[in-house]
Amino acid sequence: MAAKSLRVAIQMDPIDGININADSTFRISEEAQARGHELFYYTPDNLMFREGRVLAEGWPLTVRREEGNHFTLGERQVVDLSTYDVVWLRQDPPFDMGYITTTHLLDLLAETTLVVNDPFWVRNYPEKLLVLSFPDLTPPTMIARSLAALKDFKAEHGDIILKPLYGNGGAGVFRLDGNDRNLSSLHELFTGMSREPLIAQKYLPAVTKGDKRVILVDGEPVGAINRVPAEGETRSNMHVGGRPEKVALTDRDREICAAIGPLLREKGQIFVGIDVIGDYLTEINVTSPTGIQELERFEGINVAAKIWEAIEGKR
Repeated sequence: MAAKSLRVAIQMDPIDGININADSTFRISEEAQARGHELFYYTPDNLMFREGRVLAEGWPLTVRREEGNHFTLGERQVVDLSTYDVVWLRQDPPFDMGYITTTHLLDLLAETTLVVNDPFWVRNYPEKLLVLSFPDLTPPTMIARSLAALKDFKAEHGDIILKPLYGNGGAGVFRLDGNDRNLSSLHELFTGMSREPLIAQKYLPAVTKGDKRVILVDGEPVGAINRVPAEGETRSNMHVGGRPEKVALTDRDREICAAIGPLLREKGQIFVGIDVIGDYLTEINVTSPTGIQELERFEGINVAAKIWEAIEGKR
């Protein structure tokens, strides 16, 4: 149990539909409860600002590791989040204006409450953009809306991955190899749905051996899992059938973490998951990282406890 009991509010997607054997927010909540912290749960649509106060309508929360009976809610109530020690920003992307608005509201708590991860930098460091600060660590990358520019990038690299800039979970990820004729059609499809640019990266053949998720806590690597694509699939995300496997951190992984860790720590990004394919960093996930339950099963590393130790050290 922690030395001091903290009041903890968790902003997340509806808790009733989660997979308790995979969901990182559930494991974080479970560990908080075991450490004597008090939990309050609300969904992002119930976050509000009223007359100078940041409020949330939700419920006191108790969790348990029982399939189909994994939580109990107390009486529904409206609370002032400035009275809480910690607020967790844990809803899943898409990283749209709704998501961005929650970060602006949670920013207003900075003087009273520790928001994890720091919402100012979550807003300014979306997954596929923070990596642009580390070009020596990443594969050749382009962000553009111009079809001519994307065609030029593809002509140079031959085999590329094309995906939405603010997508998640492997949705809308396409591999376009040298024989592909679909770039123009995909560009038309994507640009017809949004005004955002696209991201293209040189295809890394090493992805067939897996896309490694490395977990960092307060800027330090604590372990990794490998996500291997299903047969005939380019994407390794577990949402689309990727298989988690035990894997060790390599010297290159540690080199990447040493390069990015100080910045993450400085900007209040306590729980981060980076994606590494072969020797290259492809994403830095700060919005709602996952993977801690798989890492705990494979390596016996209680990542949730490490996260709470970092938080408790700041409170």
